[in-house]
Amino acid sequence: MKIVIVAILILQQLFASHISWLGNYDKALVLAKKENKPLMVVVIKSKSTQSKNIIKNLTFNNQIAKKFICVIVNFDIQDYPIELFYTTVFPTIFLINPKNEQFIKEPLYYPISANEISKSLLEENK
Repeated sequence: MKIVIVAILILQQLFASHISWLGNYDKALVLAKKENKPLMVVVIKSKSTQSKNIIKNLTFNNQIAKKFICVIVNFDIQDYPIELFYTTVFPTIFLINPKNEQFIKEPLYYPISANEISKSLLEENK
């Protein structure tokens, strides 16, 4: 029994800082304002393998999870302010100041590796 409890505690620590992707822009914006963190908006397209790969590769980046509120929005559904986050390249990553919904930096467009994304995001927001 003790081994099971220790294993659960270890697993919680390992996965506690992974990115919890939100799927609703409005809820993510409210949370970003509440926690006073920048918002990372990732615009994807449903059938884009590049989008899936970037999301998969960023999910366990603990540093990004600590610094940003992360939301995935789908271009095909358009349940977000598309006029603000319009793109024809997928995935595209936007960093937003939640107080005024202004860009913190230029969007990051595919092709870009998860390592390059992490480096770029974390350099700007130390």
